[in-house]
Amino acid sequence: MAASQIRLVAFDLAGTTIDFGSRAPAGVFVELFARHGVTVSEAEARGPMGTAKRDHIAALAALPRVAEAWRKAHAGRSAGTAEIDELYAEFIPLQLKSLPAFGDLIPGTVEAAQALRAAGMRVAVTTGYDTAMTKVVLEAAGRQGFVPDAAICASDVAAGRPAPWMLFRAMEATNVWPPAAVVAVGDTIADVQAGRHAGAWSVGVTATGNMLGLSRQEHDALAPSERTARLATAREAMLAAGAHVVVESVADVPRLLSTLAGTP
Repeated sequence: MAASQIRLVAFDLAGTTIDFGSRAPAGVFVELFARHGVTVSEAEARGPMGTAKRDHIAALAALPRVAEAWRKAHAGRSAGTAEIDELYAEFIPLQLKSLPAFGDLIPGTVEAAQALRAAGMRVAVTTGYDTAMTKVVLEAAGRQGFVPDAAICASDVAAGRPAPWMLFRAMEATNVWPPAAVVAVGDTIADVQAGRHAGAWSVGVTATGNMLGLSRQEHDALAPSERTARLATAREAMLAAGAHVVVESVADVPRLLSTLAGTP
């Protein structure tokens, strides 16, 4: 497929275009469960990343180890629908409070958007954040020069990733179709799956987001051999999940589009 046939690129937010390492949500999930006497590791917290935040909490609570720890901390009671609702209600202000500290754009985001628009493409974002969280993140992005043509969050649709609804809504908002004219770019397995479910091109991002889970400073401090090994593992996981192509960062996307060929 020639780059001229692509008319919309839909990026994820945290870990793809902003918040290197997707640090804001990961830390809050760990804190949330700790407040209820349950230890959740960062690796566990990152497992469902990319999904809507309530779904993410429910997925963590359903992990066998976490479910058992919850029962031990709560007199044998499991975390049911009511508890998940309460956890999500508690999560919202914690996440909103944390977001300003993780508002730096990932290097290359502004330049990538400019290059894509110069090539005649629209630029959208999709995210597992809700409306209020998305507003905070987009305001930070806008102050740094990144303003998407459309922004769709999990609370705008019936179900978040891996369902394709946010991508379809982004297509509607930008008047771009068919799905083969769309590239979905994200740093989580759920991002990859949503892109495939939408029938779009699905591009995974490894270095800057959830797959490595490192801040920019931690990432830059990696020994070259360790960085190579970690990126290879991340790449294999995203390809196994269905990614058509895997890149290291948003900065690689404009160059990638000139090499795409075939159909989803």
